[in-house]
Amino acid sequence: MELPTISLLSMTTKNLAASILLATAFSVQAHPDQKPASTPAPAVEPKVGALTGQGDWVYQTVPDWGHIPGQEFIGHTNGNIAVDKSGKIYVSTDGPNGIIIYLPDGTFVRSWGEPSRRFHSLVVNEEGGKEFLYAVGGGRVCKHDLDGKVIFQIDHKPGSEDRGWTNATAVVVGADGTIYVADGYGTNLIYKYAQDGKFLGKFGAPGTEPGQFKICHGMTLDARNPNKPILIISDRENHRIQTIDLNGNPIAIPITGLRQPTSTFVHGDLLLVAELGGRALLLDKNYKVLSELGDNPILTQRAGFGVPPKDWKDGVFTAPHGCAIDQKGDLYIQDWNKWGRITKLVKNPLN
Repeated sequence: MELPTISLLSMTTKNLAASILLATAFSVQAHPDQKPASTPAPAVEPKVGALTGQGDWVYQTVPDWGHIPGQEFIGHTNGNIAVDKSGKIYVSTDGPNGIIIYLPDGTFVRSWGEPSRRFHSLVVNEEGGKEFLYAVGGGRVCKHDLDGKVIFQIDHKPGSEDRGWTNATAVVVGADGTIYVADGYGTNLIYKYAQDGKFLGKFGAPGTEPGQFKICHGMTLDARNPNKPILIISDRENHRIQTIDLNGNPIAIPITGLRQPTSTFVHGDLLLVAELGGRALLLDKNYKVLSELGDNPILTQRAGFGVPPKDWKDGVFTAPHGCAIDQKGDLYIQDWNKWGRITKLVKNPLN
């Protein structure tokens, strides 16, 4: 039977529209490689940092600061933090990354790797217009340029008078280049060296009296009075801070009752104190507490090296060990932690 011929000219407007829709449907099916328009992914809300502190000294954390591309964790943190004049942040670790360098926004720059592992304390010092990073840990003190090259090294010699320290925990450098090494895990003495490594003497002793230490864990050179620089000692197991002059003479014990102070950092009139017992303090120039930061209410987490990442809470510390303040006044806290934890805090803009 011969089928009738359908002419578009003979169709009604309604039938024409239906035919066009039908043809369009067949046309779509005729091109199976054509992909339908994708549905836009829902917008991801940026993380908002937690607030910590009191009064005019409230800070906000910067979520997820300081990762390394391709690595879930940075490695054991049992060290400290330093800042150079350009704003780069230096973090020491016990893991294979060794010393890690970041930009202030947390962007990974590079790491110095295996040779720079296990430095317990760091400090940047400017000499003749050039900056160097001094690092100490165990039986060595190293002076590096900012590319990681070792310029100078002092190694301990067991039983010797000039290098008898056994497990050093802190290093600072005076304006004249004098190097001070705190043997916090060993003799509880502080050793002095000239810029060329010549031994100049030592002072301190184990104990609880002024000028004596029960783990002189951290040490900061306070040059806010350039005519009378002093050393600030984190006397950890005496739960106090001591100040002494550059010859070891006691000056004061300005604050006691701390939670195992591990390190300090001077910035203008502020002194940041890391306390192993799950807290950091911000003190004024008279050592009065301005703000308590990251206070951990869980007693079993305080001073806990093995607190896993799933139990970390933003804005709450577990075991502050290292600390620093950058040129903008932002804070950095390193927890003593098996996986490695660094927290950046910025001043709450509402304050």
